[in-house]
Amino acid sequence: MTHPALPSPTTRPLLAFAMLVVVLVLAALDQTILSTALPAIAHDLPGTLPLAWVFSAYLLAATVVIALYGRLADVLGRKPMLLLAIALFLLGSLACGASQTLAQLVMARALQGAGGGGLLTLTMLTVASLFPPEQRGRYQSMLGASYGVATMFGPLLGGWLVEHVSWHWAFWINVPLALLAWLVLARTTPRSPRQAASIDGWGAATLTLALVATLLATQHGKLQLPAWLSLGVLLAVAAKAGAAFVWRQFRAGHPLVPPGLFRHPAYTATAAIGLCSGVAMYAAVVFVPQYLQTMLHLSPTASAWHLLPLMAGITAAAVTSGKLLRAQVAARRLAGVGSALLLLSFLALALSLAWAPASAPLISACLLPAGMGLGLLFPIVTVVSQRSSPPQFMGIATATPVMLRSLGGSLGVALMAGLLGTRMADGLQAVFACASLAALAALLCSRWLAPLASAPQRAPGANSVA
Repeated sequence: MTHPALPSPTTRPLLAFAMLVVVLVLAALDQTILSTALPAIAHDLPGTLPLAWVFSAYLLAATVVIALYGRLADVLGRKPMLLLAIALFLLGSLACGASQTLAQLVMARALQGAGGGGLLTLTMLTVASLFPPEQRGRYQSMLGASYGVATMFGPLLGGWLVEHVSWHWAFWINVPLALLAWLVLARTTPRSPRQAASIDGWGAATLTLALVATLLATQHGKLQLPAWLSLGVLLAVAAKAGAAFVWRQFRAGHPLVPPGLFRHPAYTATAAIGLCSGVAMYAAVVFVPQYLQTMLHLSPTASAWHLLPLMAGITAAAVTSGKLLRAQVAARRLAGVGSALLLLSFLALALSLAWAPASAPLISACLLPAGMGLGLLFPIVTVVSQRSSPPQFMGIATATPVMLRSLGGSLGVALMAGLLGTRMADGLQAVFACASLAALAALLCSRWLAPLASAPQRAPGANSVA
């Protein structure tokens, strides 16, 4: 008999899924909503920190915690980690809106990122708790579509709030919605079993150090770091910490990222596709608006509208990908089509700059295949990574490609920014050529995707995943 205060068993998963969409949309909005609100923030808040820290603090915290959330979800359960991530994001949003100095805002953004970084992985994992395997592709694709739409409308919403209300509401708008989602998900999501395993503290520490040093290196110029913290120092620290992390994972009894996961060719392929898709996505999202604003003198809002084909493609293709996966269309074929569309898009962008560099509509239209390719790939990476890993490692198996996608985007933007040079049109052609190589690499990796099949129920050991 159903408790009168709770939704019925048939509506409970759908209500929980609706709240997952809400928190994922909020996390996506906060990655881009400040792009049009930053001038107003700079005018209102005193402080000497570079404004780039407002973005970078969120990015650093969000990227660093992804793998840790995934492993903690395996050990402690998905529900408590999801509720913790929402709570941190809510508290961070409150603190951001109440900030009185730039330094306070940067620290609040780090707290917000510590919550927001876990939401993408944890919402995907919670879908696996709510729906049977044959339905997960559909709902994973809907999450991906929601994320794409929210990313697109972040700058537009930020501009509207600054113009008509206040920049504070770019953060406070999260509070009632996140609180509602927390309350509903606390009542409607099932608990997953805990594991008798410990967390690899040394592995988490070395991975955190490697990621922080890498991300600081990618934004070294923007952040105006101290002279002693040079690019060479950061890269050396990142390399040594990364090597220490890999060494630790092969020797730890309960590694943070079990190396055995990568013995499955399909999982290795999804991780590589996640990395390549991050490079491609950020190449479009970062450099196309930069070109439209710098060379064609469009406003930030107008340049954001020209990304509409990209986001429309992501939305439509993500939904389609979920339906095709449910219809048992081979993941290898879908990933191949998605990667080919990405490759076609960046080749078309490079040609458009050569033939019609002043045509913003043409550049905008060339983004449509990229959006369709990314939309096809996003659900595939999630579904295949979950199906190719044992249940006891599903959290970290889902989180790792997400972390690599974020890291690939940051590294790709930093490396490709050096190609712009003094003549932006020529430099941007080189950027799109590099993005084409990333798409080609994803296309090659897609050949290693095996047909979807249930993962083994047991693994021989933490370091030997079948």
